[in-house]
Amino acid sequence: MVQEAQKTNLARRNRRTGLAAAGIVTFMVGLSFAAVPLYDLFCRVTGFGGTTQRSAAAPGAVGDRQITIRFNATTHPNLPWRFTPEQPSVTLRLGEEGLAFYAAANRADTPVTGISTYNVTPEKVGRYFHKIACFCFDEQTLSPGERVDMPVTFWVDPKIAEDPNTRDITTITLSYSFFRTIEDAKKAGALANAGPHVGRAGTRQN
Repeated sequence: MVQEAQKTNLARRNRRTGLAAAGIVTFMVGLSFAAVPLYDLFCRVTGFGGTTQRSAAAPGAVGDRQITIRFNATTHPNLPWRFTPEQPSVTLRLGEEGLAFYAAANRADTPVTGISTYNVTPEKVGRYFHKIACFCFDEQTLSPGERVDMPVTFWVDPKIAEDPNTRDITTITLSYSFFRTIEDAKKAGALANAGPHVGRAGTRQN
């Protein structure tokens, strides 16, 4: 009887241990799925890593203080495009809506699909830089020799002048990087070129 009772208790403990382990696994899986949107929310709220904000419209110029936005463009070697800003910089007042253009041209003799990522520097201004519309994270397919203009509209929150960490900032650099998509690179047999690529969700992959 004692042995049977011990076996029963052991079986119960094993079941409890198994249920606890399953619960932990379920929690960790759920946490992994939640991590991406939570991290994205954290970056957008804090401007971490130069992540910018999103908004529907600019509030309008507030005061006379001006800020200069510089534009930078890089193209991954695996993408046979010429990608450049069409203006080196623009100067606008805080709260005022700005408009700038980038240009992309396909230098290959076949259609090529690219996708872009972006950020701003200094990174600490990300929480004050608002993007209204842009071409980031949208796949762009260009025919051989095709050239397109890509607009971006934005504004800088007047609160940047109230923050002790950013009140001395007079210039912000907006940088875009274009990559060939994974799918397009596979089609073209271009994955042999080592380096990062960008998938459909705009996530870099090695």
